[in-house]
Amino acid sequence: MQEKELIQELKSQNGKNQAFNTLVKKYQEKLYWHIRRIVIKHDDCDDVLQNTFIKVWNNIENFRAESSLYTWLFRIATNESLTFLAQQKRRRIVFHGEENEFLSENLESDEYFDGNEIQLKLQKAILKLPEKQRIVFNMKYFDDIKYCEMAQILDTSEGALKASYHHAVKKIEDYLKNDS
Repeated sequence: MQEKELIQELKSQNGKNQAFNTLVKKYQEKLYWHIRRIVIKHDDCDDVLQNTFIKVWNNIENFRAESSLYTWLFRIATNESLTFLAQQKRRRIVFHGEENEFLSENLESDEYFDGNEIQLKLQKAILKLPEKQRIVFNMKYFDDIKYCEMAQILDTSEGALKASYHHAVKKIEDYLKNDS
C-alpha cells in the first residue's frame, strides 16, 4: 500500500483498523529501535512505543501530509521519548547533570541488552552526549535519517543538526580513545 493510500485508509472509518495494523507492521521495528536508543530500557521502550501508536491513532485525522508519514511518526516517537525521560527525571529526582549516569545505569541493568563489550562502550559514549547531540547522532548513525527529514522531526535547521552530529562524533571518538 502506498503512503497516500495508507493515509486515506487511516482517515476513513471503514478501513482505519486494517490500515493502522499495516502502519504498525511497517514502522514498529524502526520506531522501537529509535525509541530504545533514547530511553535505553526495553520495558520503557515498549511503553513509549505504545504511547506513540496511541497518539498516532488519536491524531491521524489531524495529519496534513506536509511531511512524510515516516517523518511524522518519528517526530511523535521522539517527543514521546523525551516526555518519558522528563517524567523519569522528575519521579526519580534526577538532578541536572546526572541524566547520563541514570541512563548508563539503565543500560547496564537492562536484561535485554545483548551487545558485546565494544557495543556497550559505544553506547556508554553515546550516553555521555548532551540529549540533543545523542538524539541527532542516533538518528544519523543508526537510522540513517537524512538531515532534511531530521530537521522536520526535530524542528530545527539542517545546519544545526550537522554541527550537532559533528560535535557528537568528536566527543564519542575522544571518549573511546581516552577510555581504552
